[in-house]
Order: sequence, then structure tokens, then C-alpha cells
Amino acid sequence: MDTGLGVVPPIARMKDDLPTKKDLKAVIPKHCFERSNFKSLSLVLRDGLIIGALGTAAWFLPTEGLSPLDWFAWSLYWFFQGTALTGWWVLAHECGHRGFSASNYINDTVGWVLHSFLLVPYFSWQYSHAKHHAKTNHLLDGESHNPPSNTKNRFEKQFNAWLEFMGDDAFAFYQVVAHLVFGWPMYLFMNATGARRTLSGKRITSVHDHFRPGSKLFPEDGRWNWRVAASTGGCLLTLAALYSAGSEIGHVKVSMLYWPAYLWCNAWLVLYTWLQHTAVDLPQFGEDEWTWMRGALCTIDRPYTLFDNIHHHIGSTHVCHHLFSNLPCYHAQEATAALKAYLEPKGLYNFDGRNFVSVMWEVSLKCHYVEGIQGVQFFKHLSLRDIRKRKQDKKCT
Repeated sequence: MDTGLGVVPPIARMKDDLPTKKDLKAVIPKHCFERSNFKSLSLVLRDGLIIGALGTAAWFLPTEGLSPLDWFAWSLYWFFQGTALTGWWVLAHECGHRGFSASNYINDTVGWVLHSFLLVPYFSWQYSHAKHHAKTNHLLDGESHNPPSNTKNRFEKQFNAWLEFMGDDAFAFYQVVAHLVFGWPMYLFMNATGARRTLSGKRITSVHDHFRPGSKLFPEDGRWNWRVAASTGGCLLTLAALYSAGSEIGHVKVSMLYWPAYLWCNAWLVLYTWLQHTAVDLPQFGEDEWTWMRGALCTIDRPYTLFDNIHHHIGSTHVCHHLFSNLPCYHAQEATAALKAYLEPKGLYNFDGRNFVSVMWEVSLKCHYVEGIQGVQFFKHLSLRDIRKRKQDKKCT
């Protein structure tokens, strides 16, 4: 149970003496579980007005013969539009959890439209994301950001040469780019960082993508086939619409308006999932140690300054979200305060108040792999100093 810090968090020692979900629900005011179509749809409208205003402003930016000032203006647009689109992304995610409305028709209609616009296969990801919640921090069945294992020194053999060539900081930068730029498409197309075994407990031998109804990611009985097809169809409709718009007003203009902002949105959603479930002192569990409550409590709330409100507090109320995923976002702060008052005295509430950018850098430097997939595991990291020391030790023996 060595965290590398000399400190073992209570959750790593406690397994059977944790509070129950019923205990935790009892401390949250009942009205926090009430969903309002008006409030939820007003948030969609709010974000839509921001997205529309930013798009309108960018419409007048030049797309040819760009000056340094023009590139700066476009860069500002891409970041802020991607940030605003993440608001829609979070609301669609809430639809998938049934926290948006008491009506599943409204949930699925709004969620499918918003996620399709952002090229997210709504129902397909709803399925894999439900598994992420059902198996949080489970080293065999966990979905998304399931850490690589160094069993038989596999991770070291794969990346030692890279780190020796690049150095610690460059390798950390590679981790950031790999996660924020490539992580999301690799997860959708290859289930990268997903579960280590199939639903039936067998070794994964095929590509588990989110787009084919026949993908082994989904139940073999076919009951999800039409939903997967509808999800892929929504993404194809968006691509067709982008192509059609480009044919009318110019593909360069449409690309400048959409794709870089889309990449920023992807970066935000990966950043949230990465940082809410990764830290040097946050345990991961093998099958012999994992329980649902243990996994759910191994989630971290972090402050995201002004972005927190834009993103409906998904980063600062993530502990509550993993315990009660159908609780609407506009009640999550109140519910989090109640949970914190109950859990913090027991040492079971995880909060890190540091700037999220510095935390991201720390995670990219110090959270690379776990030693194995049994028991209680903590993140380890490769370092140039350790590699050189081991080489020196070998020469001396």
C-alpha cells in the first residue's frame, strides 16, 4: 500500500466499514434530487446563447491572409468556444445519467442532439460511461483512465527508452498531449484506457469501439444495437451537415469555426475525467479489494475557477456525481456541501484546492502506471534519475 509519499489514505485501509449509499443519501436534502425541465432547458439555452454569440463574432474574422493579430483572435475564439461547447457536453452527459429530466424522452432527445453535434455517439457512450460509474477505479473492469500495469516490467520496457531520450519534462508533456489531444478519439475508436476484459470476463482480443453495433463493447444479445446505430447515425449527420455548410460558405471557414473548438472541448472533457480519478495518493483496486462504494469515494473534487460555472460544476462536485449520478447539476453544490460535512471528518472526502493546471503537470510527471492489477495499488512513475541509477547499479554488480 505504499503511495510513495509515506501516507496511506483511509480509503485504502477501509473496505467493510464504509458508509452505505443509503447513509449518504440521508444527509442530502431531499429537494436536491428533484429535476426541473425548466431549469435544465434554461441551461441549454444559456450555453446556446454563449455559443451563438461567440460563433457570430468569429463569423467576421478573416480566413485568408491572416495576420498575427488575426491568428490571436482565432485562437481566443477556439479556446472560449471549446470551453462553451463543453457546457453543452456536460448537459448531454447529464441526460445520459437521467439527471436532466424525469422524462427519458426529453433526456434522450436533448442528449442525442447535443452529443451528436459534438460528434459523441450518445447512447454508445452512455453505455460505456455507465460502466465507468459502476466500476470506478476497478483495475480489471474500470472504464476510461484505467491505468496501465507494470506486470513483468511491461510498462518500463515499453517507455524507458522514450524517457531516456526525452527526459522527465518532455515525457510529461507527451503525457499531456497524448491525453488531451488523442485520448478521446482513441477511447471512442479503440476503447483505449478502458476495461481489461470483456463483459463475460474473457480476455479482450478485438477492437472495442463505440460505433459498430457488433462491437464487443456492448452486450452480445443485441439489445443495444439500435441505440448504437442511432448514435453513429447522429455523428454522421453532423459530419454531413458540416460538409454541406462548407460547400455553401467555404470549407475553410466552417473548419475554422468548428474543428479547433471541438478539439478544445475534447481536451476539457478528458482533463476532467483524468484529474478527478488520478493522483499519487488515490488508490486503484484489484478485484479482490474493490467495492462500489470504495471506487466511488476514490474521486476528487477540484476547483476550476471561472470555468466551474460554465461547466455546471462537474469538476468541483465530482464526488457527489459518482455517488448519485442522477442528481441534477444545479443542486450538486448543495449536495456536495452536505456530503463533505459527513465524509470529511471520517477522512473519506477527497478535495484538492490547488490550481488544476499545476495538478495536471504533477499527474503527468508522477502518475504513469500501477505495479499490478491485484490488491490496492497506487500510481508510480518513470524518472530519468531512477533509470540511470538502475543502470549504474547493474554496472557495479
